[in-house]
Amino acid sequence: MKDILDLDHYPLDKPGSANWLALVERCQADLATDGMFNLEGFVKNEALIKAVAELKPVIDTLSFVHTRRHNIYFKKEIPGLAADHPALTMTETINHTVCYDQIPNSIPAWIYEWPPFIVFLAATMKIETLFPMRDALARINVMAYRDGEQLNWHFDRSEFTTTLLLQAPEQGGDFVYRSDLRSESDQNYDGVAKLLRGEDDQVKTLKLSAGTLNVFRGKNTAHKVSTIKGGRERIIAVFSYFDRPGVVFSKEDQTGFYGRSV
Repeated sequence: MKDILDLDHYPLDKPGSANWLALVERCQADLATDGMFNLEGFVKNEALIKAVAELKPVIDTLSFVHTRRHNIYFKKEIPGLAADHPALTMTETINHTVCYDQIPNSIPAWIYEWPPFIVFLAATMKIETLFPMRDALARINVMAYRDGEQLNWHFDRSEFTTTLLLQAPEQGGDFVYRSDLRSESDQNYDGVAKLLRGEDDQVKTLKLSAGTLNVFRGKNTAHKVSTIKGGRERIIAVFSYFDRPGVVFSKEDQTGFYGRSV
């Protein structure tokens, strides 16, 4: 893993050491104040080049073109919410998705399954144990966005979302988010409607560089990827972990996101 990750700056291979503890504390502090932390240069440049070279043929030939009209919840209806409520405004997402079962021996898969990486993530989130997803499609997704494409507003299903940017586009492709828009006790549907109308002044934009590990609270933070511009794709790996074992998507969800189910 030392040839893939910058373990000199990010000593994930030395859990419990002073430098490891300092890194964990820094990430915990960023999560508390910003709802996310970013580790720039987490993946070495040589590994990025190799990863993209390996993934690009799979993206070009086997990816699922995900063109989907959806609301922010990716659900057909929300109990107790009228079908015409502004919080259920439909938007469009377009990307090219590769699933775990298509890249089981890739660099993203090696990182995802590396035990010290999982231990580190759990520590930053103050969770005793994290478990990789059991879902053969969803545990790792590599998504490519091309000129004119974007990932529109949504909430994630897991408490935390972990991503690795493998290739940045020429323009666009920014991570746009609104922290803590809802909570377990308050779904804040009026606030969601305000966001979708473009009237929320607490929306932030983050431009990530290739090789950056980004971990954020995606369950209650609305987020999207702005429209890509230019000939270079935005390629990102999305890792899914949960605080309980055995999590899988329903066959309906698998089909909606990936065009197939297992």
